[in-house]
Formats: sequence, structure tokens, C-alpha cells
Amino acid sequence: MRIPWIFPLLMLAGGAGGATVSMAFGDNLPPYILAASHSGIELDIVREALAYRGHVLLPRYLPMGRIAFSFIEGQVDAIMMDVGEDMAPYGGHYAAPPVLYENFLFTLKRRHLRLRKPEDLKGLNIMAFVGAAKRYPEWLKALSRTPTYAERNNQAVQPLLLALGRYDAVLSDRTIFQYFSLLQQRADPGFLAPAVDEQALTPTDPRDYRPVFRDAAIRDDFNAGLEQLRKNGRYKAIYDKYLK
Repeated sequence: MRIPWIFPLLMLAGGAGGATVSMAFGDNLPPYILAASHSGIELDIVREALAYRGHVLLPRYLPMGRIAFSFIEGQVDAIMMDVGEDMAPYGGHYAAPPVLYENFLFTLKRRHLRLRKPEDLKGLNIMAFVGAAKRYPEWLKALSRTPTYAERNNQAVQPLLLALGRYDAVLSDRTIFQYFSLLQQRADPGFLAPAVDEQALTPTDPRDYRPVFRDAAIRDDFNAGLEQLRKNGRYKAIYDKYLK
């Protein structure tokens, strides 16, 4: 049986007592993950939740398709989310979600669009994040074969393109959309973010965003730290740091 290199690290640190925890995150997703500065909403919350009982976060940034594999292969002590693959058979212990990605179709309020079912998207120009059609096949699979639908890595342009009327709707996480709207206003003082409607495709499922730890005691320490951040107001302060 091959012993992953991370196990001695945890044993030297005394199990759950002040361990260095290597954890895989997506490679870059502002404002949740800002890999160049080892910061972002997601990283700050995880780092401070672990620090509550003396643990130190060692982030590793990987493409989303590599995150689950890195845990299965024993390359990391934890992963931010399982990306749809159950980690329990591989010794994973699930924790409470530190953040929730809440995806909405954003439309201009003045358009009075009501998107309640997939058929309502017919004929609309839509911009989404990469992989959206796979995540929401009932809504977007058929649409993805048409020229009116586009998936783009660069979500920074979504608020501007929506405001300019280049797209009828953009699909984005609420926090990401707010963050890039703020950056657009800073970059162009003449830009006035229009009022928008948020229209959900499906309810957000917190189980999609649970981190996984190899050590159950560290998982418990993380949960305790996360609860403390929520109680003392620090959780909200981290969000405000990036969105105000």
C-alpha cells in the first residue's frame, strides 16, 4: 500500500493539533480565488476557519478536472469541493460549505423578461460561464447548439455586455457578477450599472460546495472555526472586503 506524502506531515503536526493542511482549489475564480495573491473570499474564509484551532492552510491551485483526482491520489490533505464525485470511498470527510455559488440568469430590469422554464430562453442571446450547459442540461443543452448561446472564460465582461445590450441574459454567480460590476465602475467612472433581475435556474444545493478533508478531526476543527467566523461577524467582513 502506497503511503501518500501528506500523511507524515499530519502525523508530525500531531494529528489535529496545528497541522499544515494542503488543500486543492480551482486555479482562479475572482473574487473567490485570487491565486496570484493567495487571497479571495473562499481562501480567506477557509484559511481563517482552519486557523481557529491552529491549522495552517497551504493552498494548491488546480484545474477543476484535477481537484478530485488530487485527493484520490493522496496529493493533498483536502479539496475545496468534490466536483460531483463522492470522496467518502477514498477516505474523505465532508465539512460544512464555507461559500455557496448562487447562479442566476441576470437580465435588465427594464426588459421585464421572465425566465421561468427552458422554453423562455428561445431566441435570446445568452452568455454563460464555461461548463454551464453541462451543469444545467435541462435548460441549456439544446440552446448550446445554437448561435445565440456562448460560453466564455472571461466573466469580467458580463456586466458591461449586458448593460450594452449585447446579450439578453448572462448566467453568473451572484457574487462574481457583483464583483465584476464593481470593477467595471472603478475602471470606468462613467459606467452606471443598470438595475437587473436575478432569475434562478434551479435552487442552490449546499452539498455541491462542501470541502473534503482526509482527517476527520481537522474537518471538525474547520467546522468549529467556520461557525465562529459567522458568529463574530468576520464571515460577513470578508465578503464586504471584496464587494464594497
